[in-house]
Amino acid sequence: MTQLVLVSPRARSIKPLVEAALEHELRLLKAGLRRTEERLQEFEQKYRLSTEEFVSRYENDEFEETLDFAEWMGEYRLAKRLQEKIATLQEIEFAH
Repeated sequence: MTQLVLVSPRARSIKPLVEAALEHELRLLKAGLRRTEERLQEFEQKYRLSTEEFVSRYENDEFEETLDFAEWMGEYRLAKRLQEKIATLQEIEFAH
């Protein structure tokens, strides 16, 4: 477990400000994930192949390197990173 202590010289609580900033970041990450998932679906439809199958075959060097395939892998990796960040933000709890 990681703890973070924030101290402000102001008398007013900074908790609402921090909560709002985290919520805003979470909304941005979710919007980015939706766009990335839409892009993944476009590749799946274009090549009639699931992303999971594509990644497995791509990592086994079954495809010739193309710009589309490099972009598809990039979108896949981006989706994974966004999912991890979203999960991390959603797990944050404020101590009382």
